[in-house]
Amino acid sequence: MCGRFTSTHESAELAERFGVAAPRGHRPRFNIAPTQRSLVVVLDPETGRQEGRLARFGLVPRWAKNAAPAARMINARAETLLERRTYRPLLRRHRCLVPADGFYEWRVGDDRRRLPVRFALASGELFAFAGLWTTWLDRERGEPIDSFTIVTTAPNELVATLHDRMPAILRPDLEEPWLDLGVPPEAATSFLVPYPADEMVALPASIRVNNVANDDPGVLEPED
Repeated sequence: MCGRFTSTHESAELAERFGVAAPRGHRPRFNIAPTQRSLVVVLDPETGRQEGRLARFGLVPRWAKNAAPAARMINARAETLLERRTYRPLLRRHRCLVPADGFYEWRVGDDRRRLPVRFALASGELFAFAGLWTTWLDRERGEPIDSFTIVTTAPNELVATLHDRMPAILRPDLEEPWLDLGVPPEAATSFLVPYPADEMVALPASIRVNNVANDDPGVLEPED
């Protein structure tokens, strides 16, 4: 699964990499957790143009009565997207990119503490998770809320040392086709494969990552 991730680059860098303006309120993030907002790149349903939005991590389906489903819908399995009634229509009409530069998993230390490990590209470059998004209407507040889920796939050899799933990282040349609604869902799912392990690194991080309130550059540095 993917329950925490990082997107530490400035708005200008994200704009250059993904060709969209980062919305107001965007900032570098070092410990993004479920229910928090993060940048996603979507196709605007009305204009058909790519745009950047801040959306809630954890999908809130359009049919939901409240936002509670978000806590358990942070990930969607690539293998069952075409089968699940919640994800099937989103795969057809609401695919998105989730800009990131790392994600966390945990190992258990000798003292039984959960020790975070950050997986990133060896190059340190930005990348994009494959995601699905939707807009839910909060009737109590009378406002629309954008939310997203990160698609996961089987792990590569590096991630498999800590977990049996990993987020689906898209090759740069597959980002535009993933967003392209002219690409059929069946074809789009073929993009959702493990990223090559030899192009990634596993970096120990600070145990401060364990507290979602800690969201600063210091969480990337392990304790001595």
